Amino acid sequence: MAIDPAKFQELANKMVGDMGVAFGAALVLVGDRLGLYRSLAANGPATPDELASRTHTFERYVREWLAAQAAAGYISCDAAAHRYFMTEEQALVFANDESPLFAPGAFEVAAAMVRDEPKITEAFRSGNGVGWGEHDVCLFRGTERFFRPSYAANLISSWIPALDGVAAKLERGASVADVGCGHGASTMLMAKAYPKSQFTGFDFHQPSIDRATELAREAGLADRVRFAKATAKDFPGTYDLVGCFDCLHDMGDPVGAAAHVLSTLKPDGIWMIVEPFASDETAQNLNPVGRMFYSASTMICTPASRAQEVGLALGTQAGPKRLGEVVKAGGFTRFRVATQTPFNLVLEARP
Repeated sequence: MAIDPAKFQELANKMVGDMGVAFGAALVLVGDRLGLYRSLAANGPATPDELASRTHTFERYVREWLAAQAAAGYISCDAAAHRYFMTEEQALVFANDESPLFAPGAFEVAAAMVRDEPKITEAFRSGNGVGWGEHDVCLFRGTERFFRPSYAANLISSWIPALDGVAAKLERGASVADVGCGHGASTMLMAKAYPKSQFTGFDFHQPSIDRATELAREAGLADRVRFAKATAKDFPGTYDLVGCFDCLHDMGDPVGAAAHVLSTLKPDGIWMIVEPFASDETAQNLNPVGRMFYSASTMICTPASRAQEVGLALGTQAGPKRLGEVVKAGGFTRFRVATQTPFNLVLEARP
Protein backbone atom coordinates (compact mmCIF):
# COMPACT_ATOMS: atom_id res chain seq x y z
CA MET A 1 0.00 0.00 0.00
CA ALA A 2 1.60 3.25 -1.17
CA ILE A 3 1.83 6.09 1.32
CA ASP A 4 1.52 9.67 0.10
CA PRO A 5 4.43 11.47 1.83
CA ALA A 6 2.66 14.84 1.75
CA LYS A 7 -0.51 13.44 3.32
CA PHE A 8 1.53 11.56 5.90
CA GLN A 9 3.43 14.72 6.84
CA GLU A 10 0.18 16.66 7.11
CA LEU A 11 -1.23 14.03 9.48
CA ALA A 12 1.99 13.94 11.50
CA ASN A 13 1.93 17.72 11.90
CA LYS A 14 -1.68 17.57 13.04
CA MET A 15 -0.87 14.86 15.57
CA VAL A 16 2.01 16.86 17.03
CA GLY A 17 -0.34 19.80 17.50
CA ASP A 18 -3.02 17.63 19.07
CA MET A 19 -0.51 15.99 21.41
CA GLY A 20 0.65 19.43 22.52
CA VAL A 21 -2.94 20.35 23.40
CA ALA A 22 -3.45 17.06 25.24
CA PHE A 23 -0.19 17.33 27.16
CA GLY A 24 -0.95 20.94 28.07
CA ALA A 25 -4.52 20.50 29.26
CA ALA A 26 -3.51 19.92 32.86
CA LEU A 27 -1.32 23.03 32.75
CA VAL A 28 -4.36 25.16 31.96
CA LEU A 29 -6.02 23.84 35.12
CA VAL A 30 -2.88 24.58 37.14
CA GLY A 31 -2.77 28.15 35.83
CA ASP A 32 -6.47 28.66 36.49
CA ARG A 33 -6.51 27.23 40.00
CA LEU A 34 -3.34 28.99 41.17
CA GLY A 35 -4.37 32.33 39.67
CA LEU A 36 -1.33 32.48 37.38
CA TYR A 37 -3.31 33.71 34.37
CA ARG A 38 -5.27 36.22 36.42
CA SER A 39 -2.18 37.63 38.08
CA LEU A 40 -0.33 37.98 34.80
CA ALA A 41 -3.33 39.69 33.19
CA ALA A 42 -4.04 42.01 36.12
CA ASN A 43 -0.50 42.96 37.14
CA GLY A 44 1.35 43.07 33.86
CA PRO A 45 4.55 41.46 32.54
CA ALA A 46 6.56 39.33 34.93
CA THR A 47 9.63 37.17 35.16
CA PRO A 48 9.11 33.66 36.53
CA ASP A 49 10.39 34.84 39.90
CA GLU A 50 8.05 37.85 39.96
CA LEU A 51 5.00 35.78 39.03
CA ALA A 52 5.89 33.16 41.61
CA SER A 53 6.20 35.87 44.26
CA ARG A 54 2.85 37.40 43.30
CA THR A 55 1.03 34.04 43.45
CA HIS A 56 2.93 32.46 46.37
CA THR A 57 4.15 29.60 44.21
CA PHE A 58 7.52 27.95 43.54
CA GLU A 59 9.63 29.71 40.91
CA ARG A 60 11.06 26.62 39.21
CA TYR A 61 7.61 25.23 38.50
CA VAL A 62 6.34 28.62 37.36
CA ARG A 63 9.29 29.02 34.98
CA GLU A 64 8.47 25.75 33.25
CA TRP A 65 4.75 26.55 33.16
CA LEU A 66 5.36 29.94 31.56
CA ALA A 67 7.51 28.44 28.82
CA ALA A 68 4.87 25.82 28.05
CA GLN A 69 2.12 28.43 27.92
CA ALA A 70 4.14 30.70 25.66
CA ALA A 71 4.89 27.78 23.34
CA ALA A 72 1.16 27.11 23.18
CA GLY A 73 0.38 30.74 22.37
CA TYR A 74 -1.74 31.08 25.51
CA ILE A 75 0.58 33.80 26.87
CA SER A 76 3.30 35.90 25.22
CA CYS A 77 7.03 36.23 25.81
CA ASP A 78 9.22 39.32 25.68
CA ALA A 79 12.52 37.51 25.08
CA ALA A 80 14.68 40.61 25.37
CA ALA A 81 13.26 41.54 28.77
CA HIS A 82 12.95 37.91 29.95
CA ARG A 83 9.34 38.60 30.87
CA TYR A 84 6.00 37.03 30.05
CA PHE A 85 2.73 38.86 29.52
CA MET A 86 -0.82 38.39 28.24
CA THR A 87 -2.42 40.23 25.35
CA GLU A 88 -5.98 41.47 25.74
CA GLU A 89 -7.15 38.53 23.65
CA GLN A 90 -5.27 35.98 25.73
CA ALA A 91 -6.58 37.49 28.95
CA LEU A 92 -10.12 37.34 27.61
CA VAL A 93 -9.81 33.60 27.02
CA PHE A 94 -7.84 32.51 30.08
CA ALA A 95 -8.20 35.16 32.80
CA ASN A 96 -11.74 36.53 32.50
CA ASP A 97 -14.41 34.05 33.54
CA GLU A 98 -17.14 36.42 32.31
CA SER A 99 -15.83 36.27 28.75
CA PRO A 100 -17.96 34.33 26.23
CA LEU A 101 -14.74 32.58 25.14
CA PHE A 102 -13.47 31.68 28.63
CA ALA A 103 -11.60 28.38 28.18
CA PRO A 104 -10.57 26.82 31.53
CA GLY A 105 -14.05 25.42 32.18
CA ALA A 106 -13.76 23.36 29.00
CA PHE A 107 -10.40 22.03 30.15
CA GLU A 108 -12.01 20.96 33.43
CA VAL A 109 -14.55 18.97 31.42
CA ALA A 110 -11.67 17.43 29.46
CA ALA A 111 -9.94 16.46 32.70
CA ALA A 112 -13.07 14.66 33.85
CA MET A 113 -13.21 12.76 30.55
CA VAL A 114 -9.65 11.52 30.97
CA ARG A 115 -10.18 10.53 34.59
CA ASP A 116 -13.36 8.63 33.70
CA GLU A 117 -11.90 6.81 30.69
CA PRO A 118 -11.82 3.38 32.42
CA LYS A 119 -15.57 3.58 33.09
CA ILE A 120 -16.34 4.59 29.52
CA THR A 121 -14.08 1.89 28.09
CA GLU A 122 -16.01 -0.71 30.06
CA ALA A 123 -19.30 0.83 28.89
CA PHE A 124 -18.15 0.32 25.29
CA ARG A 125 -17.82 -3.41 26.07
CA SER A 126 -21.08 -3.81 27.97
CA GLY A 127 -23.35 -1.25 26.34
CA ASN A 128 -24.32 -0.04 29.81
CA GLY A 129 -24.41 3.61 30.76
CA VAL A 130 -22.36 5.81 33.06
CA GLY A 131 -24.62 8.15 35.00
CA TRP A 132 -23.99 11.86 35.31
CA GLY A 133 -23.34 11.53 39.03
CA GLU A 134 -20.78 8.76 38.45
CA HIS A 135 -18.33 11.13 36.77
CA ASP A 136 -15.40 12.89 38.36
CA VAL A 137 -16.51 15.99 40.29
CA CYS A 138 -14.42 18.12 37.96
CA LEU A 139 -17.17 17.66 35.36
CA PHE A 140 -19.88 19.47 37.32
CA ARG A 141 -17.92 22.65 37.98
CA GLY A 142 -16.37 22.57 34.53
CA THR A 143 -19.74 22.27 32.82
CA GLU A 144 -21.09 25.31 34.64
CA ARG A 145 -17.99 27.37 33.88
CA PHE A 146 -17.98 26.25 30.25
CA PHE A 147 -21.61 27.11 29.50
CA ARG A 148 -22.16 30.15 31.72
CA PRO A 149 -20.17 32.68 29.64
CA SER A 150 -22.10 31.80 26.50
CA TYR A 151 -25.40 32.02 28.37
CA ALA A 152 -24.36 35.37 29.84
CA ALA A 153 -23.53 36.70 26.38
CA ASN A 154 -26.66 35.45 24.60
CA LEU A 155 -29.54 34.33 26.81
CA ILE A 156 -31.03 37.71 27.73
CA SER A 157 -29.79 39.73 24.78
CA SER A 158 -30.78 37.46 21.90
CA TRP A 159 -32.13 34.01 22.79
CA ILE A 160 -35.18 34.99 24.84
CA PRO A 161 -36.05 37.88 22.47
CA ALA A 162 -36.07 35.32 19.63
CA LEU A 163 -38.97 33.49 21.32
CA ASP A 164 -42.34 34.92 20.35
CA GLY A 165 -43.71 37.07 23.19
CA VAL A 166 -41.59 35.51 25.94
CA ALA A 167 -39.53 38.56 26.91
CA ALA A 168 -42.69 40.63 27.46
CA LYS A 169 -44.20 37.89 29.64
CA LEU A 170 -41.08 37.71 31.77
CA GLU A 171 -40.99 41.47 32.17
CA ARG A 172 -44.60 41.49 33.39
CA GLY A 173 -44.05 38.53 35.71
CA ALA A 174 -44.11 34.85 34.76
CA SER A 175 -43.47 31.43 36.25
CA VAL A 176 -40.41 29.65 34.86
CA ALA A 177 -38.96 26.16 35.29
CA ASP A 178 -35.32 25.53 34.34
CA VAL A 179 -35.11 21.74 33.94
CA GLY A 180 -31.67 20.13 34.12
CA CYS A 181 -30.35 23.34 35.66
CA GLY A 182 -27.04 22.03 37.01
CA HIS A 183 -25.46 24.75 39.12
CA GLY A 184 -28.18 27.20 38.08
CA ALA A 185 -26.26 29.54 35.79
CA SER A 186 -29.12 29.94 33.31
CA THR A 187 -31.72 30.17 36.09
CA MET A 188 -29.95 33.00 37.86
CA LEU A 189 -29.19 34.95 34.69
CA MET A 190 -32.91 35.02 33.92
CA ALA A 191 -33.81 35.90 37.50
CA LYS A 192 -31.47 38.88 37.50
CA ALA A 193 -32.88 40.15 34.21
CA TYR A 194 -36.56 39.66 35.06
CA PRO A 195 -37.14 40.54 38.73
CA LYS A 196 -40.94 40.29 38.50
CA SER A 197 -40.83 36.61 37.52
CA GLN A 198 -40.37 33.51 39.66
CA PHE A 199 -37.86 30.81 38.78
CA THR A 200 -37.45 27.19 39.86
CA GLY A 201 -34.47 25.11 38.83
CA PHE A 202 -34.78 21.32 38.76
CA ASP A 203 -32.01 18.74 38.45
CA PHE A 204 -31.76 15.08 39.38
CA HIS A 205 -28.21 15.54 40.75
CA GLN A 206 -28.50 16.56 44.40
CA PRO A 207 -24.96 17.98 44.75
CA SER A 208 -25.68 20.33 41.84
CA ILE A 209 -28.94 21.44 43.46
CA ASP A 210 -27.08 22.13 46.72
CA ARG A 211 -24.47 24.19 44.90
CA ALA A 212 -27.07 26.14 42.92
CA THR A 213 -28.95 26.96 46.14
CA GLU A 214 -25.75 28.25 47.69
CA LEU A 215 -24.91 30.38 44.66
CA ALA A 216 -28.43 31.87 44.54
CA ARG A 217 -28.16 32.82 48.19
CA GLU A 218 -24.77 34.45 47.60
CA ALA A 219 -26.23 36.39 44.63
CA GLY A 220 -29.16 37.70 46.70
CA LEU A 221 -31.71 35.86 44.56
CA ALA A 222 -33.18 33.48 47.12
CA ASP A 223 -36.43 35.48 47.24
CA ARG A 224 -37.39 34.59 43.66
CA VAL A 225 -35.23 31.59 42.78
CA ARG A 226 -35.41 28.15 44.30
CA PHE A 227 -33.87 24.82 43.38
CA ALA A 228 -35.23 21.33 43.92
CA LYS A 229 -34.30 17.78 43.03
CA ALA A 230 -36.52 16.32 40.29
CA THR A 231 -36.24 14.64 36.93
CA ALA A 232 -37.48 15.97 33.61
CA LYS A 233 -40.36 13.49 33.81
CA ASP A 234 -41.64 14.32 37.29
CA PHE A 235 -40.89 17.97 38.14
CA PRO A 236 -43.99 19.66 39.62
CA GLY A 237 -45.78 22.92 38.85
CA THR A 238 -47.40 24.88 36.03
CA TYR A 239 -45.36 27.35 34.01
CA ASP A 240 -45.38 30.06 31.36
CA LEU A 241 -41.92 29.01 30.25
CA VAL A 242 -39.93 25.81 30.65
CA GLY A 243 -36.25 25.88 29.69
CA CYS A 244 -33.89 22.98 29.03
CA PHE A 245 -30.34 24.18 28.51
CA ASP A 246 -27.90 21.73 26.92
CA CYS A 247 -29.50 18.73 28.60
CA LEU A 248 -32.27 17.23 26.44
CA HIS A 249 -29.77 15.03 24.60
CA ASP A 250 -28.48 13.69 27.96
CA MET A 251 -31.89 12.32 28.94
CA GLY A 252 -32.71 8.65 28.70
CA ASP A 253 -36.29 9.31 27.65
CA PRO A 254 -36.45 12.72 25.96
CA VAL A 255 -39.85 11.88 24.44
CA GLY A 256 -41.22 11.19 27.91
CA ALA A 257 -39.60 14.41 29.12
CA ALA A 258 -41.27 16.32 26.28
CA ALA A 259 -44.66 14.88 27.22
CA HIS A 260 -44.18 15.90 30.85
CA VAL A 261 -43.04 19.40 29.90
CA LEU A 262 -46.20 19.73 27.81
CA SER A 263 -48.32 18.74 30.80
CA THR A 264 -46.76 21.49 32.94
CA LEU A 265 -47.19 24.35 30.46
CA LYS A 266 -50.01 26.84 30.58
CA PRO A 267 -52.14 26.89 27.38
CA ASP A 268 -50.01 29.67 25.89
CA GLY A 269 -46.77 28.42 27.42
CA ILE A 270 -43.49 27.84 25.57
CA TRP A 271 -40.73 25.27 25.88
CA MET A 272 -37.28 26.75 25.21
CA ILE A 273 -34.68 24.14 24.29
CA VAL A 274 -31.01 25.05 23.93
CA GLU A 275 -28.86 22.33 22.37
CA PRO A 276 -25.34 22.17 20.94
CA PHE A 277 -25.23 23.41 17.38
CA ALA A 278 -25.47 20.65 14.79
CA SER A 279 -26.64 20.11 11.25
CA ASP A 280 -28.90 17.19 10.43
CA GLU A 281 -26.27 15.20 8.49
CA THR A 282 -23.18 13.75 10.19
CA ALA A 283 -20.93 14.79 7.31
CA GLN A 284 -21.87 18.43 7.90
CA ASN A 285 -20.71 18.20 11.52
CA LEU A 286 -17.21 16.90 10.79
CA ASN A 287 -15.45 20.12 11.73
CA PRO A 288 -13.68 21.52 14.84
CA VAL A 289 -16.94 22.32 16.69
CA GLY A 290 -18.39 18.94 15.80
CA ARG A 291 -15.20 17.23 16.90
CA MET A 292 -15.51 18.80 20.34
CA PHE A 293 -19.20 17.95 20.70
CA TYR A 294 -18.90 14.38 19.36
CA SER A 295 -16.07 13.78 21.83
CA ALA A 296 -18.13 15.05 24.75
CA SER A 297 -21.06 13.02 23.49
CA THR A 298 -18.98 9.84 23.46
CA MET A 299 -17.54 10.30 26.94
CA ILE A 300 -20.38 12.03 28.80
CA CYS A 301 -23.74 12.50 27.08
CA THR A 302 -24.37 9.15 25.40
CA PRO A 303 -23.30 7.20 28.53
CA ALA A 304 -25.56 9.44 30.65
CA SER A 305 -28.56 8.63 28.48
CA ARG A 306 -27.72 4.93 28.40
CA ALA A 307 -27.72 4.91 32.23
CA GLN A 308 -31.39 5.97 32.32
CA GLU A 309 -34.70 4.46 31.33
CA VAL A 310 -35.18 3.97 27.56
CA GLY A 311 -31.61 5.12 26.89
CA LEU A 312 -32.44 6.80 23.57
CA ALA A 313 -28.95 8.37 23.38
CA LEU A 314 -29.68 11.32 21.11
CA GLY A 315 -26.10 12.56 21.39
CA THR A 316 -24.94 16.16 21.19
CA GLN A 317 -25.17 16.28 17.41
CA ALA A 318 -28.75 15.16 16.92
CA GLY A 319 -29.60 18.18 14.75
CA PRO A 320 -32.87 20.12 14.49
CA LYS A 321 -34.75 17.51 12.43
CA ARG A 322 -34.21 14.71 14.96
CA LEU A 323 -34.85 17.01 17.90
CA GLY A 324 -38.08 18.15 16.30
CA GLU A 325 -39.19 14.53 15.90
CA VAL A 326 -38.59 13.92 19.61
CA VAL A 327 -40.45 17.07 20.65
CA LYS A 328 -43.45 16.32 18.45
CA ALA A 329 -43.52 12.69 19.62
CA GLY A 330 -44.03 14.14 23.10
CA GLY A 331 -47.21 15.91 21.94
CA PHE A 332 -46.06 19.36 20.82
CA THR A 333 -47.52 20.55 17.53
CA ARG A 334 -45.29 23.53 16.77
CA PHE A 335 -41.49 23.48 16.67
CA ARG A 336 -38.94 25.81 15.14
CA VAL A 337 -35.33 26.94 15.33
CA ALA A 338 -35.69 30.39 16.91
CA THR A 339 -32.04 31.41 16.57
CA GLN A 340 -28.55 29.94 16.64
CA THR A 341 -24.88 30.63 17.30
CA PRO A 342 -21.82 28.69 16.11
CA PHE A 343 -22.16 26.65 19.32
CA ASN A 344 -25.90 26.60 20.07
CA LEU A 345 -29.31 25.87 18.61
CA VAL A 346 -32.17 27.70 20.33
CA LEU A 347 -35.43 25.88 19.72
CA GLU A 348 -39.01 26.88 20.47
CA ALA A 349 -41.82 24.36 21.05
CA ARG A 350 -45.51 25.14 21.59
CA PRO A 351 -48.55 22.98 22.37
